[in-house]
Amino acid sequence: MPQSDAYSSKAIVIGSGFGGLALAIRLQSMGLQVTLLEARDRPGGRAYVYQQDGYTFDAGPTVITDPSSLEELFALSGRKLSDYVDLLPITPFYRLLWEDGAAFDYVNDQDELDRQIAAMSPRDVEGYREFLKYSQAVFEEGYLKLGHVAFLDPMSMVKAGPKLAQLQAWRSVYSIVSKYVKEEHLRQALSFHTLLVGGSPFASSSIYALIHALERKWGVWFPRGGTGALVAGMARLFQDLGGTLRTATPVEQILTEGDRAVGVRTKAGETLKADLVASNADVMHTYERLLSGHKRGAQMRRSLGRRRFSMSLFVVYFGLKAPPPADLRHHTILFGPEYKALVEAICGAKPLRDDFSIYLHAPSVTDDSLAPPGCSGYYALSPVPNLKQDIDWAVEGPAYADRLLEAIERRAIPGLRANLETLRIFTPEDFRTELNAHLGSAFSLEPILTQSAYFRVHNRDDVVRNLYFVGAGTHPGAGVPGVVGSAKATAGVIAQDLALQPA
Repeated sequence: MPQSDAYSSKAIVIGSGFGGLALAIRLQSMGLQVTLLEARDRPGGRAYVYQQDGYTFDAGPTVITDPSSLEELFALSGRKLSDYVDLLPITPFYRLLWEDGAAFDYVNDQDELDRQIAAMSPRDVEGYREFLKYSQAVFEEGYLKLGHVAFLDPMSMVKAGPKLAQLQAWRSVYSIVSKYVKEEHLRQALSFHTLLVGGSPFASSSIYALIHALERKWGVWFPRGGTGALVAGMARLFQDLGGTLRTATPVEQILTEGDRAVGVRTKAGETLKADLVASNADVMHTYERLLSGHKRGAQMRRSLGRRRFSMSLFVVYFGLKAPPPADLRHHTILFGPEYKALVEAICGAKPLRDDFSIYLHAPSVTDDSLAPPGCSGYYALSPVPNLKQDIDWAVEGPAYADRLLEAIERRAIPGLRANLETLRIFTPEDFRTELNAHLGSAFSLEPILTQSAYFRVHNRDDVVRNLYFVGAGTHPGAGVPGVVGSAKATAGVIAQDLALQPA
């Protein structure tokens, strides 16, 4: 398409999660006329916000890394991220606690890390430094070079193959960490990050060890006002650029003529025409439901049905009529007593176990505006099997929430239940019904090597050539940097298809 015509192109982006917002901003910055459609009453997707009894609860991502990828979105139009949202540095990045009393503050200070590692295992100080070098090498190759480039054909994977082989991408993250570090607590501390993108440390490709170097390079951040404030800032940027954001507008079907997408039909029966369509919705939902009118939908539904989808999550949001304990940190990981067996059961969709691990988010430690005066808000997240395992969450949910709260009270927040003021839960069934997530998966396709890069859903469909994908199900994968990176990769493909300069 000639560039003069491209600027009149209309694009529809389905879903306003971080990936959909980032893609919409990029396309609007390229000069396309973009309409962003969101099924729920506000933007954010998994990064939704609940207001309840005076508390503000971020529903989804709360660990913000690589702020440069966000700053880049605003810089495309000469704006600054800081004019829209205030990012606050978090330290330590995480406090890690084990049942046996061991503790580790994961900080971005080499001397302090060396001191803590030496206290646990003196021989592992040098081993950690070697692991960091490995992580930095993977970060350079897997994130900086390949994280924002679409893998659309087998040759793209062939070209990347030698370097991936050199980095031993077939090994698991835990295996690579264990090569350098021998003490078990430290092995867990350096490999748990894959759980933040839906993968098992014992199965996810060692490429995901790059997350450690990414955090060491750019730190961990939290938006003042919560992750929802970052979503709101991105939505405002999109609208300032002239984009159209429509909430409470669920899409019923992607309309096609031959092998081209020509628009969408909403559940209200409205038809919206477009020159291209991009989906930030769940990849199985997109093919199975939204593209049901084209044979490609059924073909990909069968193909995706043979894939491995990630674990789900059980989340408890709660507010306390007391400030956070003085020794509590913003992010706390509470490891369970049988870490490997638990993770393998969760990722294998085995029956629910008695033990669990917990990520505890305590935003009131950093920002007291998210709870009433003198109070504090939290969410506790526990990885659980997806809906391949038949669990009646209407029955199990309340009991599971009680067990999580008891463990948090015992290990991190004394007096929790006596001060409990408000509570809500979000189960795997809610992931399916609220977010159209296949099997209630919280992270889409599991991040294993055979489902990475070219082997994920492609950023552009192979048959419906103006249907594009963005978000956790496509390359490079889940997590805020991942889905923002997927928007850059997808925008690059669209720019090439439309003979435009990429944004």
